[in-house]
Amino acid sequence: MKAIVQDVYGPAEVLELRDVDKPVAGDDDVLVRVRAAGVDPSVWHLMTGLPYPVRIMGFGLRRPKLRIRGWDVAGTVESVGRNVTRFRPGDEVFGTCDGSFAEYACTGEDRLAAKPPNAGFEQVAAVPISAYTALYSLREQGRVQPGQKVLVIGAGGGVGTYAVQLAKVFGAEVTGVCGTDKVELVRSIGADHVIDYTREDFTAGGPRYDLVLDTAGNRPLSHLRRALTARGTLVIVGGEGGGRWFGGMHRTLAALALSPFVGHTLRAPFVKEPTHDVLEPLAGYIAAGQVTPVIDRTYPLAEAADAVRHWGKGHTRGKLVLTI
Repeated sequence: MKAIVQDVYGPAEVLELRDVDKPVAGDDDVLVRVRAAGVDPSVWHLMTGLPYPVRIMGFGLRRPKLRIRGWDVAGTVESVGRNVTRFRPGDEVFGTCDGSFAEYACTGEDRLAAKPPNAGFEQVAAVPISAYTALYSLREQGRVQPGQKVLVIGAGGGVGTYAVQLAKVFGAEVTGVCGTDKVELVRSIGADHVIDYTREDFTAGGPRYDLVLDTAGNRPLSHLRRALTARGTLVIVGGEGGGRWFGGMHRTLAALALSPFVGHTLRAPFVKEPTHDVLEPLAGYIAAGQVTPVIDRTYPLAEAADAVRHWGKGHTRGKLVLTI
């Protein structure tokens, strides 16, 4: 089969289209004929091996242990192991796997859910990691409640577009923060208010929010806290800067250290991989028309390196997807 493989850490040039052996499903596995694969931040981190803690966490100190890139996957079930009960050949599914940038991929049945019938493979390939990150950050970490005022920073990005829509599902009044080129997009997905950060400083004496979800950037904690109500919650998801060792994690560590000593609740979740018990509700929101994946553009598998380069520029509207 064809797959995007890397043998060393580095820039996008290390990603190569090669012929590799087709995987075989074990007793507990599902073999998926991949139709589409999402491009998420983990692809860039595992490609570059940065920040360095990524390597220490078990992904390979000198070279990547997992040679085929990609986690988000959507496709049809090719075959199943004898212990698999939830799927059978021909089922249309989406979820995660180790190595979705390929024509076939194996994964556990617990990492998959049935594709909603009103969405295409490209759409649901953009869902698993980013939508779950938004869901977990809002519901589990932010404890969002109906009627609360929620501010989503980076509202036009991969996690942000889901956060805006899910916060509306949960009954919040949502304000999205984005650049000029994404204002209309953020408004179109349901934000009640949109702030263009190039023209307005949302921390300078404006409204105060019960929950601030920061999905991008490197704003200091002191600035972000200015936008909170007296007992508000700040949830930081990712970040920029920080160099090769921290890579934006410096704010995460600072938030966790500061939270016990201030009136605000400061959280920086380490999001786990989604399983079917959260993928299925996300599929339900899509089927009901409450959430719509936002896709900037699609690329053929052979152009995976170009897709990752585009993501690295930081201007993606929603998600990028490979079609296979």
